[in-house]
Parts: sequence; C-alpha cells; structure tokens
Amino acid sequence: MTIRSDRDHGQRYRPRMSCLKKVEAIVVQMQDPSTGVKGADQKLNVTTIPHAITGQVIIAWIAKNMNMDSDEAQAFGTMLVAFGYIYPLQDHKKLVLKPDGSLYRFQTPYFWPVQKWKAEDTDYGFQSYLSIYLAKRNIRKKGVLDAYEQKKTYDYYRRIIIYTQQAVMRSRVKSSVSLGALVKYMTTFKNHDPFLVPCLPSNPWQTDNDSYWELNMTDVEVPTKMRVERWSFSFYELLNDPRGRADFKVFLKKEFSGENLAFWEAAEELKWGTAASMSEKAEHIFKTFLAPGAPRWINIDGRTMGLTVKGLEHPHRYVLDAAQTHIFMLMKKDTFYRYLKSPVYKEIQKKAISPEPHNFSDSQLQQNMRNRRPSISPIITWQKEQEEKAKAAAAAGPIDIKKLMASKLDRK
Repeated sequence: MTIRSDRDHGQRYRPRMSCLKKVEAIVVQMQDPSTGVKGADQKLNVTTIPHAITGQVIIAWIAKNMNMDSDEAQAFGTMLVAFGYIYPLQDHKKLVLKPDGSLYRFQTPYFWPVQKWKAEDTDYGFQSYLSIYLAKRNIRKKGVLDAYEQKKTYDYYRRIIIYTQQAVMRSRVKSSVSLGALVKYMTTFKNHDPFLVPCLPSNPWQTDNDSYWELNMTDVEVPTKMRVERWSFSFYELLNDPRGRADFKVFLKKEFSGENLAFWEAAEELKWGTAASMSEKAEHIFKTFLAPGAPRWINIDGRTMGLTVKGLEHPHRYVLDAAQTHIFMLMKKDTFYRYLKSPVYKEIQKKAISPEPHNFSDSQLQQNMRNRRPSISPIITWQKEQEEKAKAAAAAGPIDIKKLMASKLDRK
C-alpha cells in the first residue's frame, strides 16, 4: 500500500512504512477490549453478524480519543477503510466510512498493508469471505445475481436438494463401532495372514518345497484345518474358496436346495462371459431358474422377479444382479448357518489336516533348490478346471431320457 501526495511530482510512489506503523498503532488501540471501540452482534435483515461495529461508533471514538471534530474523524476513518484496516460489510465497493448505522469490521493483521503481500484473488481471510457472502446475499435480495449464478436452472437446484436429502438420510456409523469392527476383523484373520504367521508346513518361495501348494490346491481332497476354519468366517469366504463351495454343494444336495447356489454361479458366469454369448446364456438361465415351471426354479419375491424379467428384454452382464443378491442374502442368513452346524461341515473339520512345520537345515535348503522342477502350466490347470465344471454342470442339469435311450441303442 502506498500513500500519495502532491509532492511526489510523478515519481514512483514509495510505501510510507513509518506512517503506516503509526496508523496501525491507532488501530491496535481501537481494538483494545477495555478502552477500544465496542463491537457487538448486529442484526442485518434475518442474519446476526458477530463483532460488528457501526460507522458512527467508530467516528465517535476517533473524535474523542484524538481530539478531532466529527468531519476530521470521518476523514481519518475513511483513510483507515481505504487502506484496508477496516472493511465494510454491506457496500464493499465504496471504501468510505459512513457516519450512520452501516456495519464494519476490523481486518485481520495478517492482511495489513505493512505486510506488503502481493494482491491475489485467493488472498482472503475468513472475515473477507464473510463480507463477500453478506454482500452477495443482499444483492440476491434485490433480485440481481451474478452471471454464473443466472445460468443455474431449477433442475440444477432440484438435483442439489435431492443429493443433500440423500446425504442426510444416509446411515452413519460411530467411530467407536467402526473401530470395534476393525479390531474384530484383525483378531479373526490374524492367524491367516502370511505376513504375521509363517506358512505351514513352509514357505515354498523360501524353501523350494511345494508342499504348501499341494496341500492348498483348488481340488484337493482333504483340506487343511486353517482352510476349513476360514470358511466359517463369512459366507463370502466359503464361496470364494472352490473347495469350500464344493463342500457346500454336498450339503445343499442333502437339503434339496442346490438350485440356489447353481443360480448364483450361473449369474457369476454371465458377468465374466463373452458379449457374443450373453443373450444365449441369459435365456438359458431364465428357462432353467426363473420361468414358470422351470426345472430348477428359485424362489424370489415378486418385485425382484419383475425387475429381472424386464431387464432380460435387453440382457447385459449385470441383468441378474438383483436376483443374485436376493439369493445370496437368502443363503447367507439361513443356509450358511445351518451348514456350519451340519454333520457335513463337522465331518470335514475332523478330516482336515494340520501340517507340521518344516525345519530344513542349510544343506537341505540347497538340495531343495537343486531339485527344483518347473511348475504346471496355467493353461493345463485352466483346462482341467473347465472340464470339471462341464462335468459338474452335466451332472447337476436335467436328464434327457430320449437322448440317453438313443445313446444306449447306438452302443448296441
């Protein structure tokens, strides 16, 4: 901030720091809690502005403490407003001190001219933002909006209101509850974390012994105890493990409710299938599980059935999401807990093995490294999985007696 005078004669204006420091000393006196200008909460329309002062109070304080008449006090106060020590809350474009009930506030010392900050659009404090907000609010009351505000339509504000209502209605979880759930999760999965607990019988990447992989193969006949224990943690863990899902299928066959899991698997396969086969797969799933009189009909509510049938008119990858979620929750809340109490799960718990840890010496580790053999090709593993899926689908699907008799006649 610079002070201009008639004696500059066109020279470059220089900041008068000594003058500004004297002015700032007076502003500091004006803000003294006991002897300074008394600020109070002021009413502006329907808004209450804290720590606001009127122009007439400022002029009265200057005239009393500096032995000036009212005109000189008003001129000195206008200089304070022009230099930014006091700013108006209502008419921010006119930097003058009015001798009436107009509202003003003291500027934060951080923005005083002696700081010599470069003027930027973002260089505002909380008080400046408040003054701008109040000024714009008064303009809106007069029916005049800024250019960018005039472009916002009724639909824009309607969407903002809907979003705000949804945000207010969204359920919140207390931090204590979420932290408790996190501690419970960590306690549950602690012994199954390979970074916290060593692999049993040994880490194959360190010992070159593949016993760990052989014991935890996808289609292993007898799983480990830790693997079986993990199935009980959640229904998702059970379905995510192919061996656990196979054991769950055995239980569902005894319960005569295998169609639920079969539908869930078919919906998963639809998500990850090719786009060309999507319509054909969706039609097959509908005829097998959803159509009236379907051979493996599943029980879902009418609303979900209506959404699914309507979506199947234009099938896509996630057209069965609603029905799949319904079946998933049905199995999770009922069938899953009955499975954990069933003889099927207890039998697999008894058969499960607990491998003893390997204690290899350095010479044995070197020998294991020499005996290292190439792993099975992923393509061969994938082909085996596809063959097993095809066999399982053929065994679970409806039997065509005509084809079966025709095949027997051909053999004869």
